[in-house]
Amino acid sequence: MVEALEKRRYPRAKAPKGLIVAWEVGTQRSVSFIENLALGGLFIRTKQPPPVASPLGLMVQAPTGDFRARGIVRRVTPSQGMGIEFVSMTPEDRARLNKLLAPLLVK
Repeated sequence: MVEALEKRRYPRAKAPKGLIVAWEVGTQRSVSFIENLALGGLFIRTKQPPPVASPLGLMVQAPTGDFRARGIVRRVTPSQGMGIEFVSMTPEDRARLNKLLAPLLVK
């Protein structure tokens, strides 16, 4: 059997230990650990993810500077977490994300 290759616009990096994100969807608010991240999105570990296509607000607390983004749930793994695609972010927040990712993507 041949496995399908994942096609991603940006490479993913394993999140530094303890990296957290505050997120909200509708009236639900939560804080969760980030499993991995990229310029295009991130995977958040949570036992109760909202449904696919849910829009959410994000604030990542990073050592290189906090950043905010708007995202949409693209994938849900029940009882484990959700894959989020970034849909909007200010240039300043994008720069903070780049600063966080740069050393993580060096091979």
